[in-house]
Amino acid sequence: MKILGLTGSIGMGKSTVAAMFEEAGVPVFDADAAVHELQGPGGALLAAIEAAFPGTTGETGVDRARLGAQALGDAAALARLEAIVHPAVAALRQDFLHAHRDAPLIVFDIPLLFEKSGAAGLDAVAVVSASPDVQRARVLARPGMTVEKFERIVALQMPDEQKRARADFVIDTGVPHEDTRAQVRRLIACLLECKSR
Repeated sequence: MKILGLTGSIGMGKSTVAAMFEEAGVPVFDADAAVHELQGPGGALLAAIEAAFPGTTGETGVDRARLGAQALGDAAALARLEAIVHPAVAALRQDFLHAHRDAPLIVFDIPLLFEKSGAAGLDAVAVVSASPDVQRARVLARPGMTVEKFERIVALQMPDEQKRARADFVIDTGVPHEDTRAQVRRLIACLLECKSR
């Protein structure tokens, strides 16, 4: 089995590319989706998060705005939250690996791969990228997004040019979808061909 880490900054099209891998039959572990499951209604982490950050959970799961107000911008609080969330996500990832142990290739979709987890345990890393103008337009088109919020998020992420420099592969999403899909197909073929050698 080969494990490809897939990452990219906000608005670069990572979710779209992850879906293209899935359409091609490659199992994808979505770290963000795992967090949402753990923090959603009835989620396994609600009790621990509520104990550490009172008033941040309810029937609908974690209130992300309230949790963010308590944890973001406070390094110690963020470390407490990560100590709750990261081991649980790692356990789900192990379950995913076991369930797909016969797959020749799997993808770990990790938004903050370089910022948080690093590339340990991965055979290669692909960064999804587009021009700054395309990124900005995509993000500002999202409901509730403001220029200030966008700039705050970007400031917390490693610059795109650094991610591109550290990646084994770069997938350009600033082109028509079919061109991006062709890049994904070529990457899958390359990884599988290297596997068979």
